[in-house]
Amino acid sequence: MWDQNLIEKYNVSGPRYTSYPTALSFNKDIKRILLIDKMMTSSVSTLSLYFHIPFCAHLCYYCACNKIVTKQQSKADEYLELIEEEIRLKSLILNHDNKVTQLHFGGGTPTFLTVSQFQKLFEIIEQHFTLDISGNHDFSVEIDPRQVSPEQIEFLVSKGVNRISIGVQDFDLTVQKAIHRVQSLEQVTELMSLLRQKPIDSINFDLIYGLPYQSLTNFNLTLDKVIALEPDRVSVFNYAHLPERFASQRRIALDTLPNAKLKLDLLELATRRLLVAGYEHIGMDHFAKHDDTLAIAKSQGCLQRNFQGYTTHAETSLIGFGCSAISDINDTFIQNHTDMNLYKNSILNGQLPIAKGYIKNRDDKIRHDVIMQLICNLSLDINAIEASYGISFKEYFANEVLLLQPMIDDGILNIDFTTSSYTLSVSASGRQIIRCICMVFDKHLPQRAAYSKVI
Repeated sequence: MWDQNLIEKYNVSGPRYTSYPTALSFNKDIKRILLIDKMMTSSVSTLSLYFHIPFCAHLCYYCACNKIVTKQQSKADEYLELIEEEIRLKSLILNHDNKVTQLHFGGGTPTFLTVSQFQKLFEIIEQHFTLDISGNHDFSVEIDPRQVSPEQIEFLVSKGVNRISIGVQDFDLTVQKAIHRVQSLEQVTELMSLLRQKPIDSINFDLIYGLPYQSLTNFNLTLDKVIALEPDRVSVFNYAHLPERFASQRRIALDTLPNAKLKLDLLELATRRLLVAGYEHIGMDHFAKHDDTLAIAKSQGCLQRNFQGYTTHAETSLIGFGCSAISDINDTFIQNHTDMNLYKNSILNGQLPIAKGYIKNRDDKIRHDVIMQLICNLSLDINAIEASYGISFKEYFANEVLLLQPMIDDGILNIDFTTSSYTLSVSASGRQIIRCICMVFDKHLPQRAAYSKVI
């Protein structure tokens, strides 16, 4: 249910909660030995590996990713040598018996790598880790339709890649020119045709609302084309215009951007169109067909969330490789240097390229479980939280319960403390602003202004 008044009332800045605490709470002064010790003592039996490939052949003006724009393929060769050494260093302190059930290549543009470069990367990975493609694996890659070949797809599929995410953003030519990302419907259609011939379990489209020159009319036409192509998942992201932080966004004229009301109208349009087309609202800005594993996980109450977004593999330890990559292992977050020179110098000096990190305390763990239950299940099993941590919810979260009252009054959520078995449940009108509910339980929010709007 779309309630415009409530959405406007609660549309504040806040985290996306791919972790708790979020990356803004990571500490650059934390002792490296503590972080390394946490990695060494991990007892998790399965791993999730993330590889950040920062290179892009073209500059997209809207982009806020950690990237390097270049057409020099040799840059990737040099980078893969650094990745190889980082893998070697980390493999010395990780359990070699761990199987990898989730693998993700993000960027940047991962398909900047040639087939031979991908071959080298997989050879390095397979020297140190066991890739488990026996069944319940999730190997994914982000693709720019302008920079991918049938040979790359063929190789990636041969190595077990079974999920693809395609950056579509918008099909309108005027919008594409304004964001410096022109890609035709024909390019995406040909790519989809190729992928549908392969054993790919799920194809995701990334869309963005709030881009320059977007209108209800032209975005509706984009949605027509998206729905006709039938991706398994669709992510509809909010464009956050932060030119003071991201230099490329200064090339987007402020007067070409949709106003706040139109942005909400664009999201409402996308939500309505996708629901009518048979997609299920997974949470926040994610939609999936009913037979997709995300939708199945949600229906079974086992949907999870990590730095890659909604997932079915958050129980794994996440090990990140490459510039800016984040690891999540043994209640510890570890982030690599975001500056390429700092990353390179650390590796060449035989050191892990650790920039900062965070070790969760007991309170963080409790709040993490609360926030992840809410953002994944749209409900909170309060009895389970009390049993897991030996707390009284009403006492431990006394202040939070008071802060929730206005949301209860607005019909966003329901909670009843009068029965012996009680839960907190989010109403249909509260789904779009679930991040606001999660924020009530977040003790690390002084940096709230650094986040984008929740819608």
